[in-house]
Amino acid sequence: MTDSAKTELLEMYHRLFEHFGPQHWWPADGPFEVIVGAILTQNTAWNNVTKAIRNLKKAGVLSCHAILDVPLEKLAELVRPSGYFNQKAKRLKNFCSFLAENYGCDLKSMFAEETGVLRDKLLSVKGIGPETADSILLYAGNLPVFVVDTYTYRVCSRHGLVAEETSYDEMQALFMNSLDPDVKLFKEYHALLVMTGKNYCRKKPRCQECPLLGFGEPAP
Repeated sequence: MTDSAKTELLEMYHRLFEHFGPQHWWPADGPFEVIVGAILTQNTAWNNVTKAIRNLKKAGVLSCHAILDVPLEKLAELVRPSGYFNQKAKRLKNFCSFLAENYGCDLKSMFAEETGVLRDKLLSVKGIGPETADSILLYAGNLPVFVVDTYTYRVCSRHGLVAEETSYDEMQALFMNSLDPDVKLFKEYHALLVMTGKNYCRKKPRCQECPLLGFGEPAP
């Protein structure tokens, strides 16, 4: 990547940070809760995830061993608020089976793996795609892996940083090859892009109010 890409990305970051301030993302009590949230947040709003996690906590089912022990039907009912609850219950079971079989339910052992190797292993777990795997690595493991989501794509493509047909890997490479491997920066940047997408860069964009208004346009 060129120095200009780094300059543009940092300018975008500073504009968003100045507008929104620090996001303190990912909200969770520990890395295992982060992972559960990353799995449950697929195709739903975060407030629905918090309801499901509250159910798991209340039932005493927010641990690797507990999720493996609880009947699938009961687990599905507990995570019902997150939507697609039968699928998500299976995905939680799949991840916990993976964690138990490979690392004895020990997250420290899992995150001690080389990052690229662990990412490939996570992607082999049924129901875990690139965004979920990278969320686990960055937010639960504090590993310098940039998370790409719909908002990242929308903001960057609309401002000319990537082409419309850009793949997940290409989008991720834009950030990881241009910026220093800074976990704090990656967390904050991803969260700020989410805020931008939710508040301004919508399907029907609110460009005139957006902190990125004029970003990427040549000077007059």
